[in-house]
Amino acid sequence: MPRPVAVPAPAPTPVVQTAQPPQDAEQAGFAAWVESFSREALAAGIRPATVQQALGHARLQPRVIELDRAQPEFSRTPWAYLDSAVSAQRIAQGQAQRAAHQAAIDAAATRYGVPASIITAIWGMESNYGSNFGSFRAVDALATLGFEGRRAAWARSELLAALRILDQGDISDERMVGSWAGAMGHTQFLPSVFLAYAVDADGDGHRDIWGSIPDVTASTAHFLARMGWQAGQPWGVEVRLPPGFDYARAEQNVRQPAAQWAAEGVQGMDGQPLPALDAASIATPAGARGPAFLVGPNFRTILRYNNSVSYALAVGLLARQIEGGTGVVAAWPRDLAPLSRSQLQQMQEQLNQRGFNAGTPDGVMGPATRTGLRQYQQSIGVVADGYPTAELLQRLATP
Repeated sequence: MPRPVAVPAPAPTPVVQTAQPPQDAEQAGFAAWVESFSREALAAGIRPATVQQALGHARLQPRVIELDRAQPEFSRTPWAYLDSAVSAQRIAQGQAQRAAHQAAIDAAATRYGVPASIITAIWGMESNYGSNFGSFRAVDALATLGFEGRRAAWARSELLAALRILDQGDISDERMVGSWAGAMGHTQFLPSVFLAYAVDADGDGHRDIWGSIPDVTASTAHFLARMGWQAGQPWGVEVRLPPGFDYARAEQNVRQPAAQWAAEGVQGMDGQPLPALDAASIATPAGARGPAFLVGPNFRTILRYNNSVSYALAVGLLARQIEGGTGVVAAWPRDLAPLSRSQLQQMQEQLNQRGFNAGTPDGVMGPATRTGLRQYQQSIGVVADGYPTAELLQRLATP
């Protein structure tokens, strides 16, 4: 991990002052928080000039707090997510960007053993190929999150990492922009990830994931390689499951060689043999009525970028179609409406009341909820795939 040289702060050091005088209690509280954090940064070895430049005009961003506290009531179905994430326009743009930056992308792919199409797809997913990587000043966003307090320890750590980036001169303060959550640049690295994995691929002495495509692509590939990407292996393949498949085994922690899945009747959609994956899992993001995928270690590596099965599928499917391959063959159950967060919470409560342990009722579908729902489905004689539907919720709510 790259580390900045620690330079002791001179004593005494004046406390950093915010550029705008506090106008109310919240602004006053934020100013006090910045002053306190500035001392922490100086004690950690950040140069006084860097602290003054970065924190001296830090501003509270109410919109960041709004976005951090917001929890969407409705979750998107996998097919709705993929319709947007792997649109025809994004595929075409990916092919165009792949061609326009072939030298940089190929160099990163060769150096780190990560396919050029995967690098390109993550670029498309994270910032739509650089067209939208956020407009918040990273220092402001992270200082606001640190002050707001819901994720204070995490935000303080990331803000200190951001100051280290500035201190070692990789980017100027005004160019260090990103999302409301502090993710930065073309492929949305958090500051701590930047410090550990960003690469100066163009040799200009700066790791610039905002303006240098060679740095962007190499940094992204380096992260994936360090997270365990296995060169030469596909992320996965769409499959057809055998009749009577036990959907309790369609969990990421159930892993076995692809040959064993094949022996149990799992088949490729095109009749070809399954790829030789040593630790493969079955993913059924829409339950028994939707497509199924055999996914391997590289799929789990993509999950290290964003721990969402829909996201990892989007990256893999976008990469495949950037290369001219096919999308999903099986049909999605588009007649099924998504349940709201409150409806999922109600389902969890009903399952628990009936003795099917669904975990803490939080409105989020996790392994415990899927297990409880499968047990209920078995009890009423339907396919136990653990996929929540309005019909199941209605049956649970009926005495």
